[in-house]
Order: sequence, then C-alpha cells, then structure tokens
Amino acid sequence: MQRPLFSDSAGSGRSSFGRANFGTQKKHRFLYILLICGVMAAGGLGVSLLSAARADKNDSVYQQLGLFGDIFQRVRESYVDEVDDTDLIEAAIKGMLTSLDPHSSYLNADNFNAMKVQTQGRFGGLGIEITMENGMVKVVSPIDDTPAAKAGIQPEDYIIAVDDESIIGMSLSDAVDRLRGKIGSKVTVKVQRAQDEPFDVSLIRDSIKIKSVRYEIFDGIGYVRLTTFSEQTTPGLIDAIDDMFKQQDGNLKGVILDLRNNPGGLLDQAISVSDAFLEKGEIVSTRGRDPEKGNRVYATSGDIARGLPMVVLINSGSASASEIVAGALKDHKRALLLGTRSFGKGSVQSVIPVSNTAAMRLTTARYYTPSGISIQAKGIEPDIEVLMARIETLEGGITREENLKGALDSKEDDEADASDSQPEQKFKQDEIDYQLARALDLIRGVSAFSVLRPNS
Repeated sequence: MQRPLFSDSAGSGRSSFGRANFGTQKKHRFLYILLICGVMAAGGLGVSLLSAARADKNDSVYQQLGLFGDIFQRVRESYVDEVDDTDLIEAAIKGMLTSLDPHSSYLNADNFNAMKVQTQGRFGGLGIEITMENGMVKVVSPIDDTPAAKAGIQPEDYIIAVDDESIIGMSLSDAVDRLRGKIGSKVTVKVQRAQDEPFDVSLIRDSIKIKSVRYEIFDGIGYVRLTTFSEQTTPGLIDAIDDMFKQQDGNLKGVILDLRNNPGGLLDQAISVSDAFLEKGEIVSTRGRDPEKGNRVYATSGDIARGLPMVVLINSGSASASEIVAGALKDHKRALLLGTRSFGKGSVQSVIPVSNTAAMRLTTARYYTPSGISIQAKGIEPDIEVLMARIETLEGGITREENLKGALDSKEDDEADASDSQPEQKFKQDEIDYQLARALDLIRGVSAFSVLRPNS
C-alpha cells in the first residue's frame, strides 16, 4: 500500500486540506523564483540605467567641447583682427578657473615665476595683497614698509582704476599686471573706501623686500609682528623670541603676536608657527570633496614662549595662514585674541604645474580650526573686540594733593625724588596704537594677578 504524502488521521477533510496547502506552497515557490529573477533583472537594469546616465553625461560634455571648438574656430576665421591661438586658449583657461572662485587662477610663465619669488620673501610691485570680490579688486592688506602701506592704503579698500583706466570686472591676474611695472615708475590708483568719494593715490613702484618678522620689547613684554608667512617666518620668529628672552635675562612677562594686516602665505609656515607655541593637539584640518581624504596636522611638544601669557592681535586684514595660527591658539586656549574679526579666507589652493613653465592655482579644500569650525567667509572672532583708535591726552592737566598751595609735606625736592623714582618707559603711550596698548595692559594685568596669587 502506497503511503500518502500527508497523514489522514482526521478524515477525508483533513487530507483534502493537505493537498490544497501543498499546491499553494508550489505557487509561492514559483512566485519567489519570479521575484528573485525580477530583482536580478532590476539590478541589471539599474546598472544599465547608470551606465546610460554616464554615457548621456559624457555625450553632453563632448557636445560642449565640440561647441567650444566651433566657437574657437569661428573666432580664428571671422574676428575683425587676427588673434594668436595661444592667447585665445589661455584666455579660455583663465575664464574657466576664475569662474570657480576668487582664488583659483591660471599662472602663465611670468605669473608662476612671480609667485615662486614672492614666497621666498622678495618681489617687485606696490606691496599690496588683493583679492577679487563681486568683480572688484579688494585690498586684503598692505605689506609693512612698502609703497602701498606708506601711501595709506587700508584693508577693505577697493581699487577701481589704475592710471584713470577702470579695472572693474577685470580678472585678478590682469589687475595684478596693471598694478605691477618697472621699479621706480609711477602709478596712480583710484581707491573706493567704504561709502566715501573715490580718491586718487599716487605710488612709486619699488622692489618689495619683505622682512617677515619684527620684534620689540615694551616694559618687559615681548612684541613680535609677522607681516607674512614666507620661508623666513618660522626661523625669524624663533630667533626673535630667543633674543628677547636674552635681553630680559629670561624674565619676559608675556608675548604679543601681531598678525594684523598679514595676508597669509605658506601653509607649512602657518603650521610651524602654531606648533612653536603649542605643546600638543590638532593645529588645523583640511577637507576637500571627499571627506574621507581629509588631512589633520598635530603639534609636537615644545613652547618657545615657555608658557608665558600670550595675546594675538588680528583684524580684517588677517587672512589665510594668519587665521590658521589665530584659530589654533584660540581653540587650545594658548592665547587671547584681541582686535576685530579676521578676513575669512579659509580655502586651500594647490599649485598644480601643467607644463614646464605654467601652472594652475586650484581651490582643493577648506580649512577647519581644531574645534571643527570652518574659517571660510566667517573668519576668526576675537576673544576681546577692540576697534582701532587713536590715543590722545586730554587737556587740563592733573591735580593731586601735593599740587595744592600749602599742602602738608609738599616740597619740590620730594616731587623731584618721586619723579626720579618712576621706572623709565621705553615707549610713550601716544606713540603706539590703541589695540597694542590694550594688549600690553592685558598682559600686565595677568602678570600682576600671578604675583598676587596666594601660595598653595
């Protein structure tokens, strides 16, 4: 007797149910197979659609390149004057790069060589760092002891004409070419400052020799000014700090690092300057299109300021590398920032050679401070905002008890002795700027509190 596929212990009804369920299972199994095949087909279709989309995109690019070729050929054949092919192609490349952002550009042989010379700390021109904003040439900052600085050019000025010829709408590289010229030659620039009427400034072009580090001691407080970040900056900074310690027999009260109107420069110098004052921690990070390929740079042990109180001066002319240093020292609470908000250039430009003589400067990443804040278009906010101002002594003199006629114990000899006992000041309050004066006061206050601190 053949054994049934399903047992019939509950009668014929139960047996018929078992057969019906078996048929349903076969149906479901068939549907599952169809579903799997459908998924596989959909996957294949997805790949096909993706490939098709890429093909369509490539076709579009080829069409645009074909359009460029057609226009190029039409200009060669029909333009009113004969145009050099190389000039046309170079102009097209410049237009492509400058359309991306104000800092991407094409560097022909002359521009490329000029850039390499500038990073070494010596070049010819007016001594002014500029950028492009809304089709206008904007001053980032003048460089100390250059024609531009001596003529009173200020950060955030706009240069709208050179020798009575408008440069509004001109590319940044072309504007630079107009501003540069033979050493000793005269140039007149028209400046737009805030909402004031435009005015002319005459300058004599000169060979710009950048001394990137200057230093001085004010009442036992070390003051170091960095004018740019060139190959000379970090060695000059270390030498300056060491020399000030020697002059004070190791008894400096603190250090002021002045980054005002410093337009930036070499990234590796910004990192090494930050590292010089930090014992540990992240200095800066860069992130490009692919977030997984970001780069982080960390400090090594050693503080050339020996842990002394620090104040960093910044303003709207502090850009790029200056903002990296200011952001790192602020985030690690190594220094207090005093002044006004910085420029806000937080993008990374890579110089990519495209031939033996030319290169392109391409924005490839953004800078982030150790706390993860982007510098781009935001800048670095100071801990203490102090606007630039001028210190003036109010008229009227000073009256004290000893100045009153017939005052007790008031003698001319005593007054003379009291005057002689005052410590000699190496500077006059009205001969330094207001922001620096406030920074000096801040470090004096910290130094005074450290003396008053009770022994534990």
